[in-house]
Amino acid sequence: MDTFTLAATSFIIGLSLLITGKKDALRRSFAAFCAALFVAQTGVFFSNIFASPIWTAIEYAGTLAVAPLAIRFFFHLTQKRSYLTRGSVLVATLISAAGLAALFTPASQWLYFPLALHAYAYCVLIICYMALVVHIRRLPPSADKRRLRYLLIACPIALALCAADYLAHLGFGTPQISGQVLAALLYLVLLVIAYPQLSELHDFLARAFVILVSTVTGAFIFYLAAFFFSDSLPSFPSVIMASFLIVISVTPIKMILKKIFSYFYPDSKDVFTSLYEFDEKLEREKALLLAEMAPVFAHEIRNPLGSIKGAAQYLQTEASTEEQQKLLDVIIEEVNRLNSVVSRFLDYARPFQMKVDAVNINDIIRKAVSVIRANRLTENISVVLDLNEELPCVPADGQQILQVILNVALNAIEAMPEGGALTFRTARLETDTGTDVAVSIRDTGSGISAEALANIFKPFYTTKERGVGLGLAICQRIVREHGGSIRVKSLPGQGSVFFIRLAAAPKS
Repeated sequence: MDTFTLAATSFIIGLSLLITGKKDALRRSFAAFCAALFVAQTGVFFSNIFASPIWTAIEYAGTLAVAPLAIRFFFHLTQKRSYLTRGSVLVATLISAAGLAALFTPASQWLYFPLALHAYAYCVLIICYMALVVHIRRLPPSADKRRLRYLLIACPIALALCAADYLAHLGFGTPQISGQVLAALLYLVLLVIAYPQLSELHDFLARAFVILVSTVTGAFIFYLAAFFFSDSLPSFPSVIMASFLIVISVTPIKMILKKIFSYFYPDSKDVFTSLYEFDEKLEREKALLLAEMAPVFAHEIRNPLGSIKGAAQYLQTEASTEEQQKLLDVIIEEVNRLNSVVSRFLDYARPFQMKVDAVNINDIIRKAVSVIRANRLTENISVVLDLNEELPCVPADGQQILQVILNVALNAIEAMPEGGALTFRTARLETDTGTDVAVSIRDTGSGISAEALANIFKPFYTTKERGVGLGLAICQRIVREHGGSIRVKSLPGQGSVFFIRLAAAPKS
């Protein structure tokens, strides 16, 4: 169980670093180190169960991989300022490769071969630790230095606990907890490298205390349940180890699941944060606060804007030169633009008041296309309508859905300054809960970058020079208020397509 704890912890931490968060060199190198540790511990775990040389070879291979990957991790942890270099990583890699090749020769049968492998790994870890010591001594007083010092202190404490645990196991046959200690050390390293905002000792101690209390509470609950529903109780160390593993695995697993859910269900990102009524109440209070503040905010801005515009218009009548007229035109234009920004902010902040009626999505799309053509925005763009005429009506506010269609279409037109094709397509989808109406709006424009795609529905995020960044945020809010979903796919240089889905009627 002790080996399993360390293997599972290293696997979960490594996987969570690869799937979530920033994929910088430091995190990738620590993830690779955790992967090597996972392989080594997996080999140890299964070699104790199955008498097979394959698991022993896997253990040796993982142990050999630990050395170069540890140097690579500490090379990035010390910000390439210690005596560890890329050459050190290369040398350790060559030595480990030679050791790996030796696994397939009679040398692997040498009595002291396992001892040599582990001694090699331990020596490399000591060298890495000393490189960290040198690096910390060179650092000026800072939060980063304090955080690394905690790691510097934790490593020898963990080593001392593991040594004492090993001696106690030899002398008294007590269950080993070294894996648990090393798992806690890995978790501390994760906190140090992944959460730079944690710089004070009490931050780390508070988290350690939470983990301790959670582990003991989990063990207590397990024993309580086992007492009532089981005839035999497992050993206390086994339960503590299992509880500890579950506690430190919850957050990484949650991060992994959140990443998976956001990929397959992009509109279900709140599934991990809005599970309780309290969270929903907080979200409602935040929305109400924004709705209350928005009119005051708009009033305080619009009053001086009105004065500025009035003064500029008066000065226009007194302007004597063409240059003065141009400057005053710029002032009036910018005042109008700011007034438009305020209006859109009010649209986003105030609660929607929907006038729900049975509307035909095809009619709304045709109306949107007529508005666009009336403003002569599609002179060099071909508009394609591929509409399913057998669509059911949707309970919705027609004006708000029209606003969504127009906003997405206008963005598509702006993405095709040299011309292209704008395609509107509707479809009827039968689901387990009823019938949905699907709308897709496709353009052949410049596309959207991966960074912009991740933030495209965030309020005030825009890639336009004079954009406000509220148009798509308002569209998303309108669609969600109607119980629907909106998402986008795009390839830079090839175009984008927005998918809107609304429920037509539930199954009776």
